[in-house]
Amino acid sequence: MDCFKIENLTFKYPNEEMPALDDISIEIKKGEFVTVCGTSGCGKTTLLRLLKPSLSPKGEKSGAVYLEGQNLADTDKFSEVKNIGFVMQNPDNQVITDKVWHEMAFGAESLGMKQSEIRERVAEMASFFGIDEWFYKNVNELSGGQKQLLNLASVMVTEPSVLILDEPTSQLDPIAAQGFLSALSKINREIGTTVIISEHRLEETFALSDRVLVMEKGKTVFLGNPKDVAKKLKSVYSPMIDALPTATRVFINIENKPQSPVTVKEGREWLSEYVKEKSVTPINCEISDKAEKDTAIKLTDVYFRYSKELPDVIKSLNTEIKKGEIFAILGGNGSGKTTTLSLVSGINKPYRGKIILSDENLKISMLPQNPQSLFVEKNVYDELCEVLSDLKISQKEKKETVCKMISLCRLENLINRHPYDLSGGEAQRVALSKVLLTNPDIILLDEPTKGLDAQFKKILAGILSKLKENGIAVVLVSHDVEFCAEYADRCALFFDGNIVSENTPREFFSGKSFYTTAANRMSRGIIENAMLADDIIYALTGKKPEKKNDDTKPELENLLTV
Repeated sequence: MDCFKIENLTFKYPNEEMPALDDISIEIKKGEFVTVCGTSGCGKTTLLRLLKPSLSPKGEKSGAVYLEGQNLADTDKFSEVKNIGFVMQNPDNQVITDKVWHEMAFGAESLGMKQSEIRERVAEMASFFGIDEWFYKNVNELSGGQKQLLNLASVMVTEPSVLILDEPTSQLDPIAAQGFLSALSKINREIGTTVIISEHRLEETFALSDRVLVMEKGKTVFLGNPKDVAKKLKSVYSPMIDALPTATRVFINIENKPQSPVTVKEGREWLSEYVKEKSVTPINCEISDKAEKDTAIKLTDVYFRYSKELPDVIKSLNTEIKKGEIFAILGGNGSGKTTTLSLVSGINKPYRGKIILSDENLKISMLPQNPQSLFVEKNVYDELCEVLSDLKISQKEKKETVCKMISLCRLENLINRHPYDLSGGEAQRVALSKVLLTNPDIILLDEPTKGLDAQFKKILAGILSKLKENGIAVVLVSHDVEFCAEYADRCALFFDGNIVSENTPREFFSGKSFYTTAANRMSRGIIENAMLADDIIYALTGKKPEKKNDDTKPELENLLTV
């Protein structure tokens, strides 16, 4: 039986000529686990929100959506809340109450369930998700991973028949993300709940999926089982190949066989057999640039707490960040990474220790974890113009500068869109544009790759490279291990408010089991020094893949002189 049946669904946002969804017709069976993927702006978020009437965006819609045979347009509010669960990208956007136990009971209370039934369901879900240990805590005491798990558990208390998730792991550290997806898989396998999830990071979700839906420009490109989809993406040389799990990506670059490995375990098994019959080209570790760079920021014995009654969030933090380097901070949710950015930016002040800038006139700009916090205008074009409003340059120069940034960050199709109608990746690109337009000397980026597709990550890497060349210090907090491994100059691991290890990416990731790349886990003990998928491909073929990450156009060079 169909869970969802979508017929000729087309949707267009206000003031937009091109539809966000263009004649989508698909069927999703009951009990399926379906992953929706595609480049940023392809229509994933729009599609998912149209499956939940109360979250549907405003615009012009045609076609029909049926839930278990009933037209979704005729579904009453009670049935929607009961049958369709939705987990958002940002954990904080979904939390309503102050206590964990109350948050879990809230949905059932709104449906008018009996207190005895609510207690029974809440107790069962708290045990199922391992929430009983922090059941009575305040929600604001939870880490990001715990909040997202709480959101999932709270939705499941109402026992929905279908669960829709919009990039739910984008703000979670690798360990928390694995725990969340493990719980999600358990719900699908053991309870039979239909799961529809959109994701850019396919390393874990690809293997969990019964089918994968690939979208492009509002249309359905492929819909099939993961291995068939990988084969089809290769056959058309789709840019989505870069988003595939590492094992799959390596395999389709090496073998011309239909069944590719999907998980790290399958990849290790294939790789172990492959190297028995093939010679392996040694991977020589690159020699890092020994030239001493000037210090941009120095943190000495820094301590910080949010109030006198609360424990320290930052404890005896010492580090230096150089001009013209990309410094990546990794670590679990709640370990102090974002707080450190707030201290460097001046939003918060340490109660002990010093943060010293090499020049007190250095301009610091920050991309916050929630990009919407930067939005103040009614459309994207005005958002960018707002940054330049106080500059003493002509209107013509302002327009030219904004147009260059629009081109650089690929915003051409978004300039008339309201910022709050954007997908997560689109909002991230607009917020990044606003930060770049300030022409900073130090740029702080909190989860800059969140919501970005594999294509734009390469563009972002090119932008950061250009900033580095111009002597700008880049500090980024990220859970995107692969991005940091490939593009950072130094990586630091945060734990309990302090840096516990710091090194070049290859040295940093090589000795870790969880905070490391899928390529490293897949090749460990088989190919020495492999950190990226490209490393494994090089070891097996002797050819280095061509780098195409410097696609920043001339715009950035000109913008840096504004």
